[in-house]
Amino acid sequence: MIFNHMSYGFSYRMMLVSLLLLVAGAAVAAVTPEALLRQLNDYPHAQQVAHSEEEVRDHEIGLGAMQKVSGAWRFKNSERQSGLLSRHTWQIVDGFTSIEVMDELVVTLQEQAGTTLLFACEARACGQGAQWANRVFHQRLLYGREDLQRYRVYALQADDAEYRLVLYSSARTADRQYLHVDLLRIADL
Repeated sequence: MIFNHMSYGFSYRMMLVSLLLLVAGAAVAAVTPEALLRQLNDYPHAQQVAHSEEEVRDHEIGLGAMQKVSGAWRFKNSERQSGLLSRHTWQIVDGFTSIEVMDELVVTLQEQAGTTLLFACEARACGQGAQWANRVFHQRLLYGREDLQRYRVYALQADDAEYRLVLYSSARTADRQYLHVDLLRIADL
């Protein structure tokens, strides 16, 4: 009987997350990836803790795990792109997990035309969480348990523009759940 109650609670939470992101996903179908970030800002169980926007040149996007090579931390594979980089970090609250929110966001992205998954990793296969938090995203608070980290990179086409969308979820404890998103609108060169 306890299992059924726990299963019901998890199912209810997943249904609620799905419903909220489905509403956001329905609106995203006809708008830009920037609108997706605005809708995540309105998600009731996410509190934005960091945001920045800057023009970048030859910004490195990881298409492989972080690994130490000859004493230096590097991506196993990567690409470099230039354009407008928008970075957002949210703390996931109210008992929801960053993995739940990211999984629903991934489902929404997979339903979008012009979306291609370039790389995905989970848990220890991504490399050390401290390197992702500090070296890649420059957000110490993203450092968490390596078994709970998730990383995805998507190529998006929308409104005659090309984007790279990077998703990273991490968790230290049940109360310290984070979702980080980098959105790079690639410059026309």
